[in-house]
Parts: sequence; structure tokens; C-alpha cells
Amino acid sequence: MTSTGLTAPFALARYRDGADARLGLVAGDRIRPLDADALGAADLNSFLAAPDWDRLAVLASSEEGGWMPLADVTLTAPVQPRQVLQAGANYREHVIELVAAGLTQNSDRTPDEARAFAAKLMDDRKANGEPYFFIGLPACIVGDDVPLVLPSYSEVHDWELELAVVIGKEAFRVSKEDALDHVAGYTIVNDITTRDLVFRKDMKEIGTDWYRAKNAPGFLPTGPFLVPASAVDGGNLTVTLELNGTVMQNGDTSDLLFDVAALVSGASQTMALLPGDLLLTGSPAGNGQHWKRFLQDGDVMTGTISGLGTQVVRCVAEGAAQ
Repeated sequence: MTSTGLTAPFALARYRDGADARLGLVAGDRIRPLDADALGAADLNSFLAAPDWDRLAVLASSEEGGWMPLADVTLTAPVQPRQVLQAGANYREHVIELVAAGLTQNSDRTPDEARAFAAKLMDDRKANGEPYFFIGLPACIVGDDVPLVLPSYSEVHDWELELAVVIGKEAFRVSKEDALDHVAGYTIVNDITTRDLVFRKDMKEIGTDWYRAKNAPGFLPTGPFLVPASAVDGGNLTVTLELNGTVMQNGDTSDLLFDVAALVSGASQTMALLPGDLLLTGSPAGNGQHWKRFLQDGDVMTGTISGLGTQVVRCVAEGAAQ
């Protein structure tokens, strides 16, 4: 593994050590282990509760500490969240495309008129609406060292590359003005979705079924790095996903309807966000549903967010994995 795309002076990562995973400090193309003494905290989430990045900056510039070439280790998910919250329908252009596509099938509006109508809906939502959240299972968090097993019960598994906020000190009913004080850093998450399970067929009045659609084993490939918030402009990042070398998603977080501060504040109004928790910010246009192309055995997804590095996820059919 290399640090290609990681522009921060240092970042946190977790790497394989036999059957276990160890916390490490990444600087350039090298990594060193971080035990409790070096970290200054009992574990990662304890550190994130009151992150002392200056302490890690000193370690990153030191030649001591048992540095290893980053290429010699296998990175896994850099976080161990207790809660995972996900924001839906949060990229303006993405939602406009989806709404416009539906309208053109059921009205006499031209495609341009449909897009204009959808754009007004989104602008009104941004001005007067609230973020839409649902919850994911922390057990679905894996690193890109784990192949994505495509469950055999569907053929429409989809990708959604997202900027993920890593919570620092506990956030409960915080204001938008104070919300960023509770952000420790950022990482990359690919929110895999089984499209034909999103809506219930047996009782449409229930609506969406995010549990079945998004929470199969390994459906939240995460990482490879946890980058300090001070090194990241969460409102100006390019989000790009390639499928077998072809660009499918290429968005920018400037297109978010609700920015990071609004999301953290909004999510914290219901339940306290805990140190190390993940808050996914939504996915830009270009999902498989748009392209009418879904994940298949042998596919390789390469997800990059500017400054945060790159994750490479390899897909295997359930039968092939067995």
C-alpha cells in the first residue's frame, strides 16, 4: 500500500498484524505503530475524544518509532465506530438527475423543464429543509483489504462513494456554528446498496428498507486513512469513483445541499455522536442505477477523494468467494 493521494503531513491508519489490526501513524510513504504511550490515550476512540494532533505531528517528524515502508503493510479500516449515520439525497446535482428522470416518465414536461423544476425543489430544500439521515451497522465497516462479496440474492448491487466525517469530542445538540469543533477528521467510505431491496414490495406504505439494502457483510468499505480535519477542506473536495478504470462518479463536495457543519449539527439533535463515530455525507451523481450497470464478479472499484488517498475494492460473487 502507498500513500498516493494523501496530501496531509500525516494521518492515522490501521494495519494488519497477524489476525489483529494495529493503529499506526502514516507520514509520506512510511508507517509506524502507535501504542497507548505514543498515542497518549488508551485507544483510538479515546484519542479522538480529545485529539492531540500536535503530539502526532512531533512523532511524524521523528526518525524513531519503528518506521516501516507503507508498501510493506496491509491497511484495513482506519476507524472503529460505535455508530454509523448516513445522509441521503444530499448532492444537489445527483438528486436533480433522479427527480428529473422520474418526472420525464410521468409528465408532459420536457427534460429541460423537468430539470429546472427539480432544481427549484432542491434549492427550496436547501434553504428551508433539513438533512435526511438513516443508520448503518458498524459491523459492515471493513478495509479495502477485504473483498466485497456480492450476495447471491440480487444482481443489482451498487456503489456510492462518500466523504465520511469522523467525530471527535462528543456532539449532542450542537449548533451549526460549533459543529466543526466536534469533527476530528475525514475518511473515505463506499456505501454499497442493493437497489431492489431499497423499497418494500410487500407493504409499500412502510417505504424504504435501509437495513436489508445497505447492511450486508462488508457493505461499508472504509479508508484507508483517517486524515486530521485541520488538513481537509470538507466543502471543496473532489469525489471520484472508477469502475475497472472508467470514471463513473466525479463530483465535488461543494455540491452538498447540507454541508458538514449542518449534517453534524442536524444528526446530533437526536442522539449524541460519540468519538470515532462515522457520519457519511451522501454520494454524488453517477451510481450504477444511473448507468444501468451494477457490480459483477471481478469488478474493481477505485475510489479517490482529494487529499484523503485512494481505496481499491475488489468484487467477488458469493459463490466464487465460497
